[in-house]
Amino acid sequence: MTSRNHNFIFILISILMFHATISFASAGWLPFSAKHVIIFNRLITRATLVVHCRNKNEDKGVVSLGPGDSFDFRFRVNLRKTTVYTCSFVWTNNTATFDIFRADRDDNPKSKVGVCSECIWSIYELVPCRDRRDGGQPYCFPWAS
Repeated sequence: MTSRNHNFIFILISILMFHATISFASAGWLPFSAKHVIIFNRLITRATLVVHCRNKNEDKGVVSLGPGDSFDFRFRVNLRKTTVYTCSFVWTNNTATFDIFRADRDDNPKSKVGVCSECIWSIYELVPCRDRRDGGQPYCFPWAS
């Protein structure tokens, strides 16, 4: 084989390995997968929603969302896949908390809701719901408090 063929094969294998690594990471199989959380104010009462999200190492700050507005943040799942972001939500005469991202739920191919690389949440008075990319019925969860 000529050196040109070796170079071509090396480049082809490198590209395939890079693609496989990205695919496995986004499917929740590898640590450090990139995540993008988006939170929408879908309160039926059209009230302003005050959101405060944090994990044990990082505080995303307090954001006030009008009806239909959104707030987003990005991060990578930690090596042990124990990443959790908890948000508090405040609207007219109500306060609630919810783990908006949990690696065991949102970055686990074996979880009932599947892996999300872009985790889109709609916040309603009764429940927070993770929207599905395929347009199917969203996954709704009870408030933690």
